Amino acid sequence: MTSLRRRTLWLVMVLLLLGTLLIAYFNYRDSSHEIEEIYDAHLAQNARLLMGVMRMPLTKPEQDELYRSFNDALSSAAPRKVGHPYESKLAFHVWSKDGRSLVQSPSAPPFDHAPLKTGFHSIQLAGHHWRGFVLPDPEQGLLIWVGERDDVRQDLVQRIVRHTLGPNMVGILVLAALVWLAIGWGLLPLQNMARVIRSRHAESLAPLQIVPLPKELEPMQAAINRLLAQIELMLQRERRFIGDAAHEMRTPLAVLRLHAQNALEATSDEQRAEALRFLTVGVDRLTRVVNQLLTMARVEPELARQKWQCLDLAHLVREHLAELTPLLLDKGLELALEVTDDDFHTTSDAAAIGIALQNLVTNATNFSPPGGEVKVSLLPDGRDFFLLRVEDQGPGIDEARLERLFERFYSQDNPQGAGLGLAIVQMIATRLGGSITLYNREGGGTCADLKLPRLAPG
Repeated sequence: MTSLRRRTLWLVMVLLLLGTLLIAYFNYRDSSHEIEEIYDAHLAQNARLLMGVMRMPLTKPEQDELYRSFNDALSSAAPRKVGHPYESKLAFHVWSKDGRSLVQSPSAPPFDHAPLKTGFHSIQLAGHHWRGFVLPDPEQGLLIWVGERDDVRQDLVQRIVRHTLGPNMVGILVLAALVWLAIGWGLLPLQNMARVIRSRHAESLAPLQIVPLPKELEPMQAAINRLLAQIELMLQRERRFIGDAAHEMRTPLAVLRLHAQNALEATSDEQRAEALRFLTVGVDRLTRVVNQLLTMARVEPELARQKWQCLDLAHLVREHLAELTPLLLDKGLELALEVTDDDFHTTSDAAAIGIALQNLVTNATNFSPPGGEVKVSLLPDGRDFFLLRVEDQGPGIDEARLERLFERFYSQDNPQGAGLGLAIVQMIATRLGGSITLYNREGGGTCADLKLPRLAPG
């Protein structure tokens, strides 16, 4: 890819050259037409002047003397004499009424006979193209022809074109150098931006603040700053994920190693089986932690992309509960769904809502006693929100610990939990423009209210 400076210069120069050639073409055409008109007018004027001279009231001897003087004067017209080289390319010829040649310039082409048509005409004689004008004189019975070689006109047109194109070509070269310098001067802000970017430390993600900056480069700086912010956010998620994984897995891995060592050092089958049972439980818990961490790592960037779509919230809830029903039945629980008679169409992220609902129902399942019921309700909450409520019949939660349940890796009386479910739900609710509230029911059990906006936040 060529440089922007060279690319712009080539484009400008090509346009200038094409424009100059186009102007030269029209100049050539117009010049040719105007020169033709001027020379034709001169031919007609010379013919009438000659006719005026020929009409002088003279006797026959005087006329003969006049014709002889004309011929002598015209024969002296040559480039070596005082005059102009084009004189030899201009010609006169006068015939009497009986077709006898009276006056003829030496440069005149040889005519076999007097022209039959009057006015302007073009002929080919003696290897040259002539433009002529025939003027009859009925009073004297004369026929006057005044002509000129066409190369005189073409030479003049070519001189005009050369004198026009020559300076233009030189001007284009000079202009190319000036345009090259002007483009370089115009690209200085871009070069300055590139220099600032190159001079930054590789780990620096601070936004660019180049002042002053042309308006044309402001969108570029804004786009670069958005990219830097996205990279910073991505790195923060990676660091948080690595920190969470290291924080949560360090202790379980140490415990797993201890159980494995106990199994190796067991002195009886009962001790070995007990150690292996603890090892299996630890592996299951660590698996849930890894799954939740992976879910959080996947959900967070997906939410940042804001994949909003129109959806029917009631239909979405029914689909996800149908998938969770086998899990509840396996634990001896009942699942109830209550949907009010309302329009639950909204604009939101279907995948994120599904993950939040799955975490809430799974959390309620873990704290519900066998034979209990997990109830899911969908109802309107004012004009701007919907309320997705999940209730269980568990023992409830200590009021002092309600807020801590949204902290990462904090699990209330559930050694099998990873402590990430409610943190994921809170993150989803915040990104969707809603909220999550957790409280104890009056009749026992816990209730989680997920408030979702009817429309995507602007």
